[in-house]
Amino acid sequence: MCFGGPSHGQDQMQVEDFDTIQLYTLENASGAKVKITNYGAIVTSIVVPDRDGNLADVALGYDSVEKYINAVDKPYFGAIVGRYGNRIAKGQFQLGGETYSLATNNGPNHLHGGVIGFDKVVWEATPAMVDGHPALKLAYLAKDGEEGYPGNLNVEVTYEWTDANELIVRYEATTDKATPVNLTQHTYFNLAGEGSGDILDHQLMLNASKFTPVDETLIPTGELRSVEGTPFDFRSAKAIGKDIAVENEQLKYGLGYDHNFVLDQPDENKMVVAARVSEPTTGRTLEIRTTEPGIQFYCGNFLDGRLIGKSGRPYVHRGGFCLETQHFPDSPNQPSFPSAILEADEKYDTTTLFQFGAK
Repeated sequence: MCFGGPSHGQDQMQVEDFDTIQLYTLENASGAKVKITNYGAIVTSIVVPDRDGNLADVALGYDSVEKYINAVDKPYFGAIVGRYGNRIAKGQFQLGGETYSLATNNGPNHLHGGVIGFDKVVWEATPAMVDGHPALKLAYLAKDGEEGYPGNLNVEVTYEWTDANELIVRYEATTDKATPVNLTQHTYFNLAGEGSGDILDHQLMLNASKFTPVDETLIPTGELRSVEGTPFDFRSAKAIGKDIAVENEQLKYGLGYDHNFVLDQPDENKMVVAARVSEPTTGRTLEIRTTEPGIQFYCGNFLDGRLIGKSGRPYVHRGGFCLETQHFPDSPNQPSFPSAILEADEKYDTTTLFQFGAK
């Protein structure tokens, strides 16, 4: 099933690629379903029930590929971002005695892989079954020097959709030269249904005793700061909007929450609960488990109503939230952070699970 035809005004490579863009649907026994396109490995739709069994789409997004390509502000709705998700300071890092320069596409810094990151390329898609569940395998070769990064990076992302309404995302990669790798999933959620207003009444729990404070350009200072006594304490569930307007330098820098939280992990590389979210009016819930050491909580601070979603309704200020499992921002420049360097003899292998429910 095609997900849009040629978009006039795009360069020739993209026009040719549009013949290969498809939209895939993974549906489970209950009728809950996820839609994914091989453009940007984007999750375009997640349809799940509320406490009364009513289905609604809880993922912000569009109904045509042209809208993803031409969206103002490039919000990364639903995409896989890489080669390095999040920010790298001043678009530079050193590795193996060499200095590598990347695009500065977010103020003075590099963001989400650059001008044409993994969210803007066409992946090779293969429908599959994993453990008896419908799945989609997406593969991409990022060539040595692409967006300034070293090494030919072979990436595979597998989306699996279970009968328990779990979206399991497994990321695998190998390289022929040491390179930074930090892949994440950038869906914006609204558990009341996309386009249904802001998410400030959603109750959020983050399994994190510390976060990484940032400077005014949103680059971590290197400190791991306790959340105790701050608006960043989500260890017990509270409304996202409860402390968002508190006078706080970090909230001022992020225009709200746009920060990496350091997950409390008893065992490194073991799957841990990172976050739980619930929406009071529908009862829908989301639990996120991951092998990653961090999670970026972003609450749609830059949404302003200009983007019109697939329902025809505007995406208002804070109309969606992201919970992006990850290594920490700017890790290639911060030796005290967990390393995000993939060596040529290693395999990148990480998993994040999004489980939807209702109570």
